[in-house]
Amino acid sequence: MKSAISFENNAGAAIAGEAPGEHLMAYSGRRRRLVLGLLVLIYTCNFVDRTILATLGQAIKVDLQITDAQLGLLQGLAFALFYTALGIPLARLSERVNRVSLIAVCLVIWSTMTALCGAAQNFVQIFLMRVGVGIGEAGCTPPAHSLISDLYGSKKRATALAIYSIGIPLGVMVGAVSGGWLTEHFNWRVAMMVVGLPGVLLALVFVLVAREPQRGAADQDTSAAAEPAPSIRETAAHLFGNPAFLHITIGATLVGFVGYGTGTFSQVYFIRMFDLGYAQLGLAFGLIGGLSAGVGTILGGVLSDWAGKRHLSWYALLPAIGLLIAAPAYAYAFTRETWVFSMWMMLLPGLFHYAYIGPTLGVMHNLATARMRATATALFFVAVNLVGLGLGPYVAGLLIDKATEWQFIAAGMSDFVASCPGGVAPADASAALATACHDATAYGTRYGIVVMLAVFLWAAFHYFLAARHMGWLKGKSRISSVVEATD
Repeated sequence: MKSAISFENNAGAAIAGEAPGEHLMAYSGRRRRLVLGLLVLIYTCNFVDRTILATLGQAIKVDLQITDAQLGLLQGLAFALFYTALGIPLARLSERVNRVSLIAVCLVIWSTMTALCGAAQNFVQIFLMRVGVGIGEAGCTPPAHSLISDLYGSKKRATALAIYSIGIPLGVMVGAVSGGWLTEHFNWRVAMMVVGLPGVLLALVFVLVAREPQRGAADQDTSAAAEPAPSIRETAAHLFGNPAFLHITIGATLVGFVGYGTGTFSQVYFIRMFDLGYAQLGLAFGLIGGLSAGVGTILGGVLSDWAGKRHLSWYALLPAIGLLIAAPAYAYAFTRETWVFSMWMMLLPGLFHYAYIGPTLGVMHNLATARMRATATALFFVAVNLVGLGLGPYVAGLLIDKATEWQFIAAGMSDFVASCPGGVAPADASAALATACHDATAYGTRYGIVVMLAVFLWAAFHYFLAARHMGWLKGKSRISSVVEATD
């Protein structure tokens, strides 16, 4: 009898002796929706563990006495370097093995490493634990995208991928609310352990419920199960040789650069500027930010599938328009003088910012063939995560460090790092120094975030270029799905 977790490549049947037709019926109707729901929960855990530092960042900075640039490295490069390096090998593996089992094993790894972050005593230790989180999470999205693309046909794929991507705002929301409450009532170490461990239980549920679907079934191309997976070079040429998708990738990378960069310091900003408690901030930021991002993600997928039936260029136009609105709306929200008004103003840009996810992923998986989808996802996220996640938080941290230093000097002080260790004045500091430390960190964070937001306009430009290559203003499309299957 086979174990629950098996890496046998069961493309034609989930269990030896099971007929392909029987296996396809196992994924009709309710089971298909159930598995998509479990994948959403897994992706939620993925983003809770990936972005939890955005909530705990200020507490970690003060406890370990690190700079904002180092905090950006923990959120970005420590995670992204191995996440991207292992993303392609694990994606190639998922083209050949049981994707359900691969996702479950990786979920156990990253959840355990997140919990171990709570035991770190210095920057190097927590950096290495974050590397471990990145290694585990590298095996989540490529096989998950591949699974979803084998469950939903091309005309519903953007919507299905948008539903899966709800895990992003849900993860941010759960991480903010639970992390904030646990940090305020216990400490950031307890928060790390509590949010990390539930993933182990979820992995067990996933392997017991989910079944490996037949590759290509949703595209009415069941022969894909027997075909060899295209090489990395062939997959890259197929995707990035298309100018429309190349510009979409550049645009999504720039969106990630801004999103991860500003996201790392958004909650930190509210603590520094308005002296909010962790629990209060986590609840407000999690609910408001999570709601707007979640609704924006779903609407982006649904509207792009609807408008894309009329002209495929809408898969690029919708993100471009959304980003043009999101950039100034975010800047306005971050420059308000009361935290309540500022927080409520976050609702609008979140709706437009996250609308890019569904159409971007829909174009990619409609362009990719059944046996290259996991590799296509990994290649796409190499750019998005290495530049966006790897560099975004670090660059944002550097900008904030520089802006903070300038604010401190403008107040008639010098040497911010020595005068304000961990960004906070010493307990015996004068009132003038305490005020200078507080104001420099608060306004330095604000100005650093606002500068980062300008990159959204650059991203929108590339989405408009993609729309042009897809036939916008010409009345025809130059990018199309490989299949036109319906469910």
